[in-house]
Amino acid sequence: MSWIALKMLTGDTFKFLFMVFAIAFASLLMAQQASIFWGLMRNTTSQIRDVEGADIWVMDPNVRFVDDIKPLSENDTYRVRGVPGVKWAVRFYKGQARARFADGNFQQFLLLGVDDATLVGAPRTEKMIMGGLGDLRIPDACIMDEAGYRYLWPGEPFEIGRTFEMNDHRAVIVGICEASPTFQTFPIVYTTYTQATRYVPSERKVLSFVLVQGEDGVPTEEVCRRIEAQTGLAALTSEQFVNKTIVYYLQRTGIAINFGITVSLGFFVGAAVAGLVFFLFTLENLKQFGTLKAMGVSNLRIVGMILLQGFVAGLLGYGIGVGSAAAFGVTLGAVVKTVPPAFNMHPYILIGTGVAVILIVVISSLFSIRRVMVVEPAIVFR
Repeated sequence: MSWIALKMLTGDTFKFLFMVFAIAFASLLMAQQASIFWGLMRNTTSQIRDVEGADIWVMDPNVRFVDDIKPLSENDTYRVRGVPGVKWAVRFYKGQARARFADGNFQQFLLLGVDDATLVGAPRTEKMIMGGLGDLRIPDACIMDEAGYRYLWPGEPFEIGRTFEMNDHRAVIVGICEASPTFQTFPIVYTTYTQATRYVPSERKVLSFVLVQGEDGVPTEEVCRRIEAQTGLAALTSEQFVNKTIVYYLQRTGIAINFGITVSLGFFVGAAVAGLVFFLFTLENLKQFGTLKAMGVSNLRIVGMILLQGFVAGLLGYGIGVGSAAAFGVTLGAVVKTVPPAFNMHPYILIGTGVAVILIVVISSLFSIRRVMVVEPAIVFR
């Protein structure tokens, strides 16, 4: 019976391909938009994920997300170091700075100031394309991310030694590194904490965060609780800070609603078109189903045949749609070098798109099943 069902499905090649195309288009739209949405959310937390070696971020209690900087006092670093369970704590600067180049042009930068002694917060060694992390200790030294360099000097080879000015202080590029794309797409500059404070206008408080590592054997959540209880500051694990930032963007921006509308549109369009085509296909094959009923085939077996037809079309459409979405992301990433696209196809997206396609197939099949269940075997003799 399965072979008969497949022969009936592919009997009208045009309708079969059109049904597969409808499901493929819905899968493409849902997977592509969801991947862009996921990529944007990852970009909002890229600077948290890029910092390794520290499990805890200490900040002002009123900080709502990673870019909502509320400066701390330098004394807060020592207060955190005095909390039981804290192995070490270092300063970390995060902010924006305006750079002026020799040709008179200005460019906004994301400026990250890492600990002078340990360089905690700097890019990992394996992420360095040119230069070394130790070069940050050279006076006026900074490391720029690869995407930012390509944006500032498109088409030019990587070159160490380029200079520019920030806050009337000279900055020299001593290294180029890989860094995760950011939400704001500004070039990223790493330097030491002391040097970073010279690159920004003078303020009474400039400390953005305190990066903390807990002692071995003490749960990270317990260290966070102790820091909050003793200092009154907020202490979050990296994962908690990532989640807090994402929740802020979901609640306070229209990103989730806009992408949700597009994904829902893809689902409903796919369900409507596939359901209509599948229903027309069933109507044209009512005599065949009536013949099977006259031969003694049960309704349950016929329902199984219809579901098999729907799932075959759905599987083909899902594969084509998701494959096209993945090809779109890979191609876009290979073509666009200066501003990396926000595209990340997480396995959850594949699972979610698959569930949506199953719902489309089930909804499409229900209309056909209802029509076939009430057909009389005598229709073949009319």
